[in-house]
Amino acid sequence: QMQLVESGGGSVQAGDSLRLSCAASGRTFTWSTMGWFRQAPGKEREFVAAINGGGNTYYADSVKGRFTISRDNAKNTVYVQMNSLKPEDTAVYYCAAVARPFLGGTDYRTAARYDYWGQGTQVTVSS
Repeated sequence: QMQLVESGGGSVQAGDSLRLSCAASGRTFTWSTMGWFRQAPGKEREFVAAINGGGNTYYADSVKGRFTISRDNAKNTVYVQMNSLKPEDTAVYYCAAVARPFLGGTDYRTAARYDYWGQGTQVTVSS
């Protein structure tokens, strides 16, 4: 079992930055693939970024170059640094985990591949 708790959301202006954190419980964090997803009102949940057990990172095209995912295994925490925020980044951001160090192909981008989810944190970007 793994519990995930997100923090760091808030309301910012376009062009600002935020860093979201996700603290994980459980001894399997080091071997887990961690992901961030987001869901805007009236839209489906979409992939944002992922980092696997080897530290390889994956990004949605919409955030590539602006967002950076990282992990601190000593703190059982995964982060996403979000720069140059845009109004279209407004959403509830969810941290997700699967107790596997690597996923294949497009599985990193697939919400159904993740077993554990946080409660979400709201990010609002105004123009």
